[in-house]
Amino acid sequence: MERKIVHVVGTGTIGEPLIGILCEQKSNLGIDEVTFHKHSPLTVDKPKIDNLMKKGARLSVLEDRVDDFKAIDLEPEFTLEEAIARSSVVIDCTPGGSGLVNKEQYYNKYTDRVKGFLAQGSENGFGKKYARGINDHVISSNDQFLQIVSCNTHNIACLVNTLALSIAKDNLLEGKFVCIRRSNDISQISSYVPAPTVNEHDHETYGTHHAEDAVGLFKTMDLDLDLFSSALKINTQYMHTVWFNIKVKEGTSKEKVLELLNNNVRIALTEHRSSNAVFSFGRDQGQYGRILNQTVVVEDSVNVKNSNEISGFCFTPQDGNSILSSISATVKFLNPHSYQDKINSLSPFFFDRV
Repeated sequence: MERKIVHVVGTGTIGEPLIGILCEQKSNLGIDEVTFHKHSPLTVDKPKIDNLMKKGARLSVLEDRVDDFKAIDLEPEFTLEEAIARSSVVIDCTPGGSGLVNKEQYYNKYTDRVKGFLAQGSENGFGKKYARGINDHVISSNDQFLQIVSCNTHNIACLVNTLALSIAKDNLLEGKFVCIRRSNDISQISSYVPAPTVNEHDHETYGTHHAEDAVGLFKTMDLDLDLFSSALKINTQYMHTVWFNIKVKEGTSKEKVLELLNNNVRIALTEHRSSNAVFSFGRDQGQYGRILNQTVVVEDSVNVKNSNEISGFCFTPQDGNSILSSISATVKFLNPHSYQDKINSLSPFFFDRV
């Protein structure tokens, strides 16, 4: 029987915890082996790589850097292309357009061997957009390349899907969102901003890429939605916060909205109004410090105006929701007929309340 091997490219804020979760949960998820790629032989990263290898993940590096890794006492087992060629699924967790570069340079050469390729974030053009719980039903065996949308796009899409489209596919009038983004991850030492810094609107119709990508996600379901987002960074390292304003056709109430939110297993509600309290909960109770829910809605912030305008604040479990979608897509490639049951093994890491 063919071995089911998952190869993760990159060991950053998504790649590192993803590798760890895949190693720890591989028997439940139907995975035989996990390999991973590290680009640069940095001594500062050696403890991280050592611990991933102790969990059972097997290291690949670029062919011309094998000796450099050996020089810092790290023993690669594969070159990058060897690891790709023997994989069932490749998950690219590299930042800033590198996934598209890797697709052209490496992945396209192995489409006859690898079942599926995934890339993270705004890698537009990599493949069909995907978010767990939104468009699973339109992902088929023909979709060999998938783009896992960004964490805030997950959040926006989940809110729209739950509060508007779950009632009727034509129930949404418009949705507006302000993504109040953390400056950087606590693991990162660069890109910190000293004060709130506003993003420009790159798209006249959709504003920032968050709404644009959410619209693209729903277009895979033949839905063309009116969504608009703005974004800014603030000087915190805890969590992204999203303000939402969703107008719907069918009248509703705060009680009905809270019921819809409560009934979605991928949404958590919280009484906390500060992101540090939610972040701390995830650090202490989550899987690798991550909350795998799509969003955490601040219960007391929910408001309904004129029975059809729903507003509120929520926190984005950055990395967590993207990791969930990456695992879901991977398991679907590996086990298309039983992936729902296998994904349910992660249910202990979802929270009804935070």
